[in-house]
Amino acid sequence: MDWLLSLAPVLTPLCGMTGVLGGAWLVHRQHKRKNDQDANLAESKTFIAAVTTVTEGFTGLLEQQRAATAQTLDRVATLETKQTVLERKVETLEEEQRQWRRWKAAAVDYIHQLRAMLANLHQGPAPTAPREIAEDLGD
Repeated sequence: MDWLLSLAPVLTPLCGMTGVLGGAWLVHRQHKRKNDQDANLAESKTFIAAVTTVTEGFTGLLEQQRAATAQTLDRVATLETKQTVLERKVETLEEEQRQWRRWKAAAVDYIHQLRAMLANLHQGPAPTAPREIAEDLGD
């Protein structure tokens, strides 16, 4: 045991130095783990921010697409309504045109009958038709 006591002045600083080095290594390891965790946390936050940005971008595009589709559908409905109204107007105008043609044909026939009656009653020539209806009468 004397030999151990004689080594005490040499062993004490060595043990102290080993303790200090061990403590420094433990502190270094703790800081390294904390830095790694902080780096992983920062990387995770960056990834989450990127995913959030992409998600918001796609959501915005989807909303724009929905709005454009709704606007297109509204325009189509408006155009279909206008087309229906115009078709009704065309049908009305076509019916009026048919009615005017029937009236015109009846009027021309009636005028021919009146001219024939006048020609039978009066021996002179029939009066000439006005310019506006001369083409329709076909004299």
